[in-house]
Amino acid sequence: MEKKQGRRHILSMLVDNQPGVLSRVAGFFSSRGFNIDSLCVSETADPLVSRITLVAVGDMTILEQIKKQLNKLINVIKVMDFTDKEYVQRETALVKVRAKPEHRAEILRMVDIFRSMVVDVGSEYYTVEITGDEGKITAFLSLLKPMGVKEIARTGVVALAREKK
Repeated sequence: MEKKQGRRHILSMLVDNQPGVLSRVAGFFSSRGFNIDSLCVSETADPLVSRITLVAVGDMTILEQIKKQLNKLINVIKVMDFTDKEYVQRETALVKVRAKPEHRAEILRMVDIFRSMVVDVGSEYYTVEITGDEGKITAFLSLLKPMGVKEIARTGVVALAREKK
């Protein structure tokens, strides 16, 4: 597998909440060879506006061109690049982990330590919800892996700029 070249970029875009807008935004990235690592879209406090949070790795020069072109799209209200800014980010993951009787207490201790929660209990598996930054989720998953992770669903990054002090 080819290693990604360039720097990690987190973009937050306010766009019109209309069909086709996401497709056009994603098309700008794929047409320039940028892979989208994470993509989250949801309505904002204003139901006519959506926020797209996008994570991509690539060359800064190409990203600057993409941002300029995105700003020209009629359905794009604002593009914010968090690359060199202060921001808060979170991600949520659901993890289905094998819950053998001899591991249940250890899994519950990890759930407590990572301030996550068991959201479903089955005869063989626990489903755990965890929210945090990418590092926290990666650390949690690496500790659960030896017990047998069956499935993972991750939301991808959501981010907002920090207030200026």
